[in-house]
Amino acid sequence: MPDYFSAQAATYAAFRPTYPRELFAFVAESAPRRDLVWDCATGSGQAALALVDDFARVIATDSSAKQLAHAPPHERIEYRVAPAEDCGLPDGCADAITVAQALHWFDLDRFYAEARRVLAPRGVLVIWSYNDAVLDDPALDAELQRYNTTTVGPYWPPERQIVRDGYRTVPFPFDRIEAPPFTLTRDWTLAELSGYLRSWSATARYVSEHGADPVVEFERSVAAGWGDPTRPRRVSWPLVVLAGR
Repeated sequence: MPDYFSAQAATYAAFRPTYPRELFAFVAESAPRRDLVWDCATGSGQAALALVDDFARVIATDSSAKQLAHAPPHERIEYRVAPAEDCGLPDGCADAITVAQALHWFDLDRFYAEARRVLAPRGVLVIWSYNDAVLDDPALDAELQRYNTTTVGPYWPPERQIVRDGYRTVPFPFDRIEAPPFTLTRDWTLAELSGYLRSWSATARYVSEHGADPVVEFERSVAAGWGDPTRPRRVSWPLVVLAGR
């Protein structure tokens, strides 16, 4: 898994959106038991912290120690540095495995073999991702999409295209479970949206190459239309969910 996120781990932890409560209820309801869930590629623990509401124990792994350093501690979450393809968990121990916004970075054949090894009988694998953010104002959204596709578009790693395709091109060799539709929404000020943009791997690569922060120009482009920068605007992301046994 390429490490595109350690450099901005603090920004990622502060500004990446959390997921809807209904999604975690779906994971729990699909699992045969609620003893142990493995949250794979947990990043800074957004999903792991939500999973403790439904599971007795969470093991959350990530290949980036810097990301895990920003994960919130919890008595029922055990954080470990480990790649998705070799997590170190015992055979058949997990009632569920979750992967949030990360499958596109994995060696799929090796990860799927590891998931089969770790899952208990009838255990469930639930994978999700969100695509490009959408602002509630069409003019402001046009500027956001221009930033995404034009300003930092050339700096997205090729794996990002899998997300934009809604995981439709990803093989999923498990017995499918139909998931209901989920949408992630947040009401964000301009500063919060800017923080989110700075958490993008494409933004970090732009800064590395040019030595300048492209989000500053984005903020200028939306300043007039946004008005009071402390006024929240609705940001939404439809979720794509793959679930199976």
